[in-house]
Amino acid sequence: MSIPCVFRTLQPSIIAAAAAATLSLPVAALAQTAPAPAPQRTATAPAPAKPKPAPQGPAGQATATQQVATAKPSGSDDVVARVGNANVSADELRAYVAALGAREQAALAKDPALLSQTVRMLLANRLVLQEVAAKKWDQQPNIAAQLDRVRDSALVELYLQSVSTPAANYPSEEDLQKVYEANRSALLVPRQFQLAQVFIAVPRDADKAAEDKAKKKLDDVQGKLRAPNADFLAIARAEGETKDGGDLGWVAENQIRPEIRAQVIGLAKNAVSDPIRLDDGWHILKLIDTKAAYTRTLPEVREQLVQQMRSERAAMMRRAYLAELLKEHPPILNELALSNLLDGVRK
Repeated sequence: MSIPCVFRTLQPSIIAAAAAATLSLPVAALAQTAPAPAPQRTATAPAPAKPKPAPQGPAGQATATQQVATAKPSGSDDVVARVGNANVSADELRAYVAALGAREQAALAKDPALLSQTVRMLLANRLVLQEVAAKKWDQQPNIAAQLDRVRDSALVELYLQSVSTPAANYPSEEDLQKVYEANRSALLVPRQFQLAQVFIAVPRDADKAAEDKAKKKLDDVQGKLRAPNADFLAIARAEGETKDGGDLGWVAENQIRPEIRAQVIGLAKNAVSDPIRLDDGWHILKLIDTKAAYTRTLPEVREQLVQQMRSERAAMMRRAYLAELLKEHPPILNELALSNLLDGVRK
Protein backbone atom coordinates (compact mmCIF):
# COMPACT_ATOMS: atom_id res chain seq x y z
CA MET A 1 0.00 0.00 0.00
CA SER A 2 1.28 3.46 -0.80
CA ILE A 3 -0.41 5.54 1.88
CA PRO A 4 -1.17 3.90 5.19
CA CYS A 5 -4.49 4.39 6.87
CA VAL A 6 -3.54 6.64 9.75
CA PHE A 7 -5.01 8.34 12.80
CA ARG A 8 -2.84 11.08 14.20
CA THR A 9 -1.41 10.65 17.71
CA LEU A 10 0.05 13.50 19.73
CA GLN A 11 3.60 13.66 20.99
CA PRO A 12 4.67 12.05 24.28
CA SER A 13 4.65 13.85 27.66
CA ILE A 14 1.55 15.12 29.33
CA ILE A 15 -0.48 15.38 26.11
CA ALA A 16 -0.03 11.76 25.07
CA ALA A 17 -3.54 10.85 26.19
CA ALA A 18 -5.19 13.93 24.66
CA ALA A 19 -5.31 12.38 21.21
CA ALA A 20 -6.87 9.16 22.42
CA ALA A 21 -10.58 9.71 21.86
CA THR A 22 -11.70 6.08 21.74
CA LEU A 23 -12.54 4.19 24.92
CA SER A 24 -12.29 0.43 25.10
CA LEU A 25 -13.14 -2.13 27.75
CA PRO A 26 -10.74 -5.09 27.90
CA VAL A 27 -13.41 -7.45 29.12
CA ALA A 28 -11.24 -10.55 29.17
CA ALA A 29 -8.53 -8.86 31.15
CA LEU A 30 -10.99 -7.39 33.62
CA ALA A 31 -12.74 -10.66 34.16
CA GLN A 32 -9.49 -12.51 34.70
CA THR A 33 -7.89 -10.04 37.05
CA ALA A 34 -10.94 -9.22 39.15
CA PRO A 35 -11.68 -11.79 41.83
CA ALA A 36 -14.68 -13.83 40.73
CA PRO A 37 -17.14 -14.89 43.43
CA ALA A 38 -17.33 -18.61 44.05
CA PRO A 39 -19.86 -20.75 42.07
CA GLN A 40 -23.36 -21.03 43.48
CA ARG A 41 -25.36 -24.22 44.06
CA THR A 42 -28.56 -24.22 42.04
CA ALA A 43 -31.95 -24.86 43.60
CA THR A 44 -32.18 -28.21 41.79
CA ALA A 45 -28.72 -29.43 42.73
CA PRO A 46 -28.55 -32.00 45.56
CA ALA A 47 -27.48 -30.61 48.90
CA PRO A 48 -23.80 -31.37 49.51
CA ALA A 49 -22.66 -33.39 52.44
CA LYS A 50 -21.36 -31.44 55.37
CA PRO A 51 -17.84 -30.50 54.28
CA LYS A 52 -14.81 -31.34 56.33
CA PRO A 53 -12.79 -28.35 57.51
CA ALA A 54 -10.71 -27.34 54.52
CA PRO A 55 -7.09 -26.32 55.00
CA GLN A 56 -6.22 -22.67 55.02
CA GLY A 57 -3.82 -21.34 52.43
CA PRO A 58 -0.68 -19.50 53.48
CA ALA A 59 -1.23 -16.28 55.41
CA GLY A 60 -4.53 -17.66 56.67
CA GLN A 61 -6.36 -17.18 53.37
CA ALA A 62 -9.12 -19.55 52.34
CA THR A 63 -8.18 -21.75 49.41
CA ALA A 64 -10.19 -21.86 46.17
CA THR A 65 -11.54 -25.23 47.30
CA GLN A 66 -12.96 -23.61 50.43
CA GLN A 67 -14.39 -20.68 48.51
CA VAL A 68 -16.28 -22.98 46.16
CA ALA A 69 -17.39 -25.38 48.90
CA THR A 70 -18.73 -22.65 51.17
CA ALA A 71 -20.42 -20.51 48.49
CA LYS A 72 -23.91 -19.36 49.38
CA PRO A 73 -26.60 -20.28 46.83
CA SER A 74 -28.44 -17.52 45.01
CA GLY A 75 -32.18 -17.40 44.66
CA SER A 76 -33.30 -18.28 41.14
CA ASP A 77 -34.96 -14.89 40.75
CA ASP A 78 -31.62 -13.19 41.41
CA VAL A 79 -29.63 -15.23 38.87
CA VAL A 80 -28.90 -13.33 35.66
CA ALA A 81 -26.72 -16.01 34.05
CA ARG A 82 -25.86 -19.65 34.58
CA VAL A 83 -23.67 -22.34 33.06
CA GLY A 84 -23.73 -25.77 34.67
CA ASN A 85 -23.74 -25.12 38.43
CA ALA A 86 -22.06 -21.72 38.04
CA ASN A 87 -24.33 -18.70 38.55
CA VAL A 88 -23.94 -14.94 38.39
CA SER A 89 -26.48 -13.00 40.43
CA ALA A 90 -27.68 -9.47 39.78
CA ASP A 91 -26.16 -8.26 43.06
CA GLU A 92 -22.79 -9.79 42.19
CA LEU A 93 -22.80 -8.23 38.75
CA ARG A 94 -23.76 -4.82 40.15
CA ALA A 95 -20.90 -5.06 42.64
CA TYR A 96 -18.50 -6.07 39.87
CA VAL A 97 -19.49 -3.14 37.67
CA ALA A 98 -19.35 -0.73 40.61
CA ALA A 99 -15.73 -1.75 41.21
CA LEU A 100 -14.73 -0.81 37.65
CA GLY A 101 -13.16 2.52 36.80
CA ALA A 102 -15.20 5.43 35.49
CA ARG A 103 -14.00 4.92 31.91
CA GLU A 104 -14.89 1.21 31.91
CA GLN A 105 -18.32 2.00 33.33
CA ALA A 106 -18.85 4.63 30.65
CA ALA A 107 -17.87 2.11 27.98
CA LEU A 108 -20.40 -0.39 29.37
CA ALA A 109 -23.12 2.26 29.35
CA LYS A 110 -22.28 3.14 25.76
CA ASP A 111 -22.18 -0.46 24.53
CA PRO A 112 -24.45 -2.83 26.53
CA ALA A 113 -23.07 -5.78 24.54
CA LEU A 114 -19.88 -5.46 26.59
CA LEU A 115 -21.86 -6.41 29.69
CA SER A 116 -22.87 -9.68 28.08
CA GLN A 117 -19.22 -10.39 27.27
CA THR A 118 -18.26 -9.62 30.86
CA VAL A 119 -20.88 -12.03 32.22
CA ARG A 120 -19.64 -14.77 29.89
CA MET A 121 -16.11 -14.31 31.17
CA LEU A 122 -17.31 -14.36 34.79
CA LEU A 123 -19.11 -17.64 34.14
CA ALA A 124 -16.03 -19.08 32.47
CA ASN A 125 -14.02 -18.10 35.54
CA ARG A 126 -16.57 -19.81 37.78
CA LEU A 127 -16.21 -23.03 35.78
CA VAL A 128 -12.44 -22.85 36.07
CA LEU A 129 -12.73 -22.30 39.84
CA GLN A 130 -14.92 -25.39 40.06
CA GLU A 131 -12.21 -27.38 38.29
CA VAL A 132 -9.60 -25.97 40.67
CA ALA A 133 -11.72 -26.91 43.68
CA ALA A 134 -12.49 -30.41 42.41
CA LYS A 135 -8.79 -31.14 41.88
CA LYS A 136 -7.65 -29.22 44.99
CA TRP A 137 -5.09 -27.75 42.63
CA ASP A 138 -4.62 -24.58 44.67
CA GLN A 139 -3.53 -26.60 47.71
CA GLN A 140 -0.29 -27.73 46.08
CA PRO A 141 2.59 -26.11 48.00
CA ASN A 142 4.15 -24.41 44.98
CA ILE A 143 0.78 -23.03 43.82
CA ALA A 144 -0.10 -21.83 47.32
CA ALA A 145 3.25 -20.01 47.50
CA GLN A 146 2.57 -18.33 44.15
CA LEU A 147 -0.89 -17.28 45.31
CA ASP A 148 0.67 -15.73 48.39
CA ARG A 149 3.03 -13.68 46.25
CA VAL A 150 0.19 -12.57 43.98
CA ARG A 151 -1.90 -11.56 46.99
CA ASP A 152 0.97 -9.59 48.50
CA SER A 153 1.61 -7.79 45.21
CA ALA A 154 -2.08 -6.96 44.86
CA LEU A 155 -2.23 -5.61 48.42
CA VAL A 156 0.83 -3.43 47.86
CA GLU A 157 -0.59 -2.06 44.63
CA LEU A 158 -4.00 -1.31 46.12
CA TYR A 159 -2.47 0.39 49.12
CA LEU A 160 -0.12 2.50 46.98
CA GLN A 161 -3.10 3.55 44.88
CA SER A 162 -4.92 4.62 48.05
CA VAL A 163 -2.04 6.85 49.22
CA SER A 164 -1.31 8.34 45.81
CA THR A 165 -4.74 9.42 44.61
CA PRO A 166 -4.79 13.15 43.76
CA ALA A 167 -7.34 15.41 45.40
CA ALA A 168 -10.75 15.38 43.74
CA ASN A 169 -10.37 19.02 42.67
CA TYR A 170 -7.06 18.44 40.88
CA PRO A 171 -6.28 19.85 38.39
CA SER A 172 -7.70 23.32 38.88
CA GLU A 173 -8.82 25.37 35.89
CA GLU A 174 -5.66 27.44 36.25
CA ASP A 175 -3.42 24.35 36.24
CA LEU A 176 -5.28 22.96 33.26
CA GLN A 177 -4.94 26.19 31.29
CA LYS A 178 -1.20 26.41 32.04
CA VAL A 179 -0.53 22.88 30.85
CA TYR A 180 -2.64 23.43 27.76
CA GLU A 181 -0.74 26.60 26.83
CA ALA A 182 2.62 24.96 27.48
CA ASN A 183 1.77 22.11 25.11
CA ARG A 184 -0.13 23.86 22.34
CA SER A 185 2.47 22.82 19.77
CA ALA A 186 1.86 19.15 20.59
CA LEU A 187 -1.85 19.70 19.98
CA LEU A 188 -1.39 20.84 16.40
CA VAL A 189 -3.41 18.76 13.97
CA PRO A 190 -1.54 18.86 10.64
CA ARG A 191 -3.12 19.62 7.32
CA GLN A 192 -5.17 16.72 6.00
CA PHE A 193 -5.95 15.57 2.49
CA GLN A 194 -8.90 13.53 1.32
CA LEU A 195 -7.44 11.27 -1.34
CA ALA A 196 -8.35 8.59 -3.82
CA GLN A 197 -5.94 6.56 -5.92
CA VAL A 198 -5.62 4.14 -8.77
CA PHE A 199 -2.89 1.63 -7.97
CA ILE A 200 -1.27 -0.71 -10.49
CA ALA A 201 1.01 -3.22 -8.82
CA VAL A 202 4.42 -3.98 -10.34
CA PRO A 203 7.50 -4.36 -8.11
CA ARG A 204 10.82 -2.72 -9.00
CA ASP A 205 12.44 -6.08 -9.67
CA ALA A 206 9.69 -7.28 -12.03
CA ASP A 207 10.77 -8.67 -15.39
CA LYS A 208 10.31 -6.76 -18.65
CA ALA A 209 7.08 -8.60 -19.55
CA ALA A 210 5.46 -7.59 -16.24
CA GLU A 211 6.69 -4.00 -16.61
CA ASP A 212 5.29 -3.77 -20.14
CA LYS A 213 1.95 -5.20 -19.04
CA ALA A 214 1.70 -2.73 -16.15
CA LYS A 215 2.68 0.18 -18.41
CA LYS A 216 0.02 -0.76 -20.95
CA LYS A 217 -2.61 -0.91 -18.20
CA LEU A 218 -1.41 2.45 -16.89
CA ASP A 219 -1.84 4.01 -20.33
CA ASP A 220 -5.35 2.57 -20.59
CA VAL A 221 -6.29 3.97 -17.15
CA GLN A 222 -4.93 7.40 -18.01
CA GLY A 223 -7.00 7.40 -21.17
CA LYS A 224 -10.16 6.65 -19.20
CA LEU A 225 -9.36 9.32 -16.65
CA ARG A 226 -8.98 11.96 -19.36
CA ALA A 227 -12.47 11.25 -20.71
CA PRO A 228 -15.10 13.95 -20.00
CA ASN A 229 -16.92 13.44 -16.69
CA ALA A 230 -14.69 10.49 -15.81
CA ASP A 231 -15.61 8.89 -12.46
CA PHE A 232 -12.26 8.49 -10.71
CA LEU A 233 -13.46 6.16 -7.95
CA ALA A 234 -15.38 3.96 -10.38
CA ILE A 235 -12.25 3.61 -12.49
CA ALA A 236 -10.16 2.95 -9.37
CA ARG A 237 -12.52 0.16 -8.31
CA ALA A 238 -12.57 -1.37 -11.80
CA GLU A 239 -8.91 -0.99 -12.72
CA GLY A 240 -7.02 -0.53 -9.47
CA GLU A 241 -5.53 -3.23 -7.28
CA THR A 242 -6.34 -2.11 -3.73
CA LYS A 243 -8.71 -3.63 -1.20
CA ASP A 244 -10.17 -0.22 -0.30
CA GLY A 245 -11.40 0.39 -3.85
CA GLY A 246 -9.15 3.41 -4.19
CA ASP A 247 -10.77 5.52 -1.44
CA LEU A 248 -7.99 6.49 1.00
CA GLY A 249 -10.16 8.85 3.07
CA TRP A 250 -8.55 11.63 5.12
CA VAL A 251 -4.78 11.32 5.54
CA ALA A 252 -2.59 13.65 7.62
CA GLU A 253 0.13 15.44 5.68
CA ASN A 254 2.92 14.02 7.84
CA GLN A 255 1.69 10.47 7.18
CA ILE A 256 1.96 10.66 3.40
CA ARG A 257 5.09 9.28 1.74
CA PRO A 258 7.37 12.12 0.64
CA GLU A 259 7.29 11.07 -3.04
CA ILE A 260 3.49 11.34 -3.04
CA ARG A 261 3.20 14.32 -0.69
CA ALA A 262 5.21 16.51 -3.07
CA GLN A 263 2.67 15.86 -5.82
CA VAL A 264 -0.43 16.08 -3.62
CA ILE A 265 0.51 19.47 -2.17
CA GLY A 266 0.66 20.95 -5.65
CA LEU A 267 -2.76 19.67 -6.74
CA ALA A 268 -5.89 21.77 -6.96
CA LYS A 269 -9.13 20.44 -5.52
CA ASN A 270 -10.46 17.51 -7.64
CA ALA A 271 -7.26 17.48 -9.72
CA VAL A 272 -5.49 14.24 -10.65
CA SER A 273 -1.74 13.69 -10.36
CA ASP A 274 0.63 12.32 -12.93
CA PRO A 275 1.53 8.65 -12.45
CA ILE A 276 3.99 8.17 -9.57
CA ARG A 277 6.36 5.20 -9.67
CA LEU A 278 7.14 3.67 -6.27
CA ASP A 279 8.71 0.37 -5.25
CA ASP A 280 5.38 -1.41 -5.27
CA GLY A 281 3.97 -0.06 -8.52
CA TRP A 282 2.23 2.92 -10.16
CA HIS A 283 0.03 5.37 -8.23
CA ILE A 284 -2.33 7.97 -9.62
CA LEU A 285 -3.79 10.28 -6.94
CA LYS A 286 -6.85 12.50 -6.89
CA LEU A 287 -7.18 15.30 -4.34
CA ILE A 288 -10.83 15.39 -3.27
CA ASP A 289 -10.60 17.97 -0.48
CA THR A 290 -8.22 19.58 2.03
CA LYS A 291 -8.49 20.48 5.72
CA ALA A 292 -6.21 23.23 7.02
CA ALA A 293 -3.96 22.56 10.01
CA TYR A 294 -5.36 23.72 13.35
CA THR A 295 -4.64 23.51 17.08
CA ARG A 296 -7.12 21.52 19.15
CA THR A 297 -8.96 23.67 21.66
CA LEU A 298 -8.97 23.12 25.41
CA PRO A 299 -12.62 21.95 25.44
CA GLU A 300 -11.71 19.33 22.82
CA VAL A 301 -8.90 17.84 24.91
CA ARG A 302 -10.12 18.66 28.43
CA GLU A 303 -11.17 15.16 29.50
CA GLN A 304 -8.07 13.42 28.18
CA LEU A 305 -5.80 16.15 29.54
CA VAL A 306 -7.33 15.97 33.02
CA GLN A 307 -6.92 12.19 33.09
CA GLN A 308 -3.29 12.43 32.02
CA MET A 309 -2.50 15.15 34.56
CA ARG A 310 -4.10 13.14 37.36
CA SER A 311 -2.20 10.04 36.26
CA GLU A 312 1.11 11.92 36.32
CA ARG A 313 0.32 13.48 39.69
CA ALA A 314 -0.51 10.03 41.11
CA ALA A 315 2.80 8.64 39.83
CA MET A 316 4.66 11.56 41.43
CA MET A 317 2.84 11.05 44.76
CA ARG A 318 3.66 7.34 44.67
CA ARG A 319 7.37 8.00 44.11
CA ALA A 320 7.42 10.56 46.92
CA TYR A 321 5.63 8.21 49.32
CA LEU A 322 8.06 5.35 48.62
CA ALA A 323 11.07 7.64 48.90
CA GLU A 324 9.90 8.90 52.31
CA LEU A 325 9.14 5.37 53.50
CA LEU A 326 12.62 4.20 52.55
CA LYS A 327 14.13 7.28 54.17
CA GLU A 328 12.39 6.47 57.46
CA HIS A 329 13.33 2.79 57.23
CA PRO A 330 16.65 2.57 55.33
CA PRO A 331 17.15 -0.90 53.84
CA ILE A 332 20.29 -2.84 54.78
CA LEU A 333 21.63 -5.20 52.13
CA ASN A 334 24.06 -8.05 52.69
CA GLU A 335 26.04 -7.60 49.48
CA LEU A 336 28.16 -10.70 50.12
CA ALA A 337 25.09 -12.89 50.55
CA LEU A 338 23.56 -11.40 47.41
CA SER A 339 26.75 -12.07 45.47
CA ASN A 340 26.84 -15.67 46.68
CA LEU A 341 23.21 -16.07 45.74
CA LEU A 342 23.92 -14.88 42.20
CA ASP A 343 26.89 -17.21 41.96
CA GLY A 344 24.60 -20.08 42.87
CA VAL A 345 22.09 -19.03 40.19
CA ARG A 346 24.80 -18.79 37.54
CA LYS A 347 25.95 -22.33 38.31
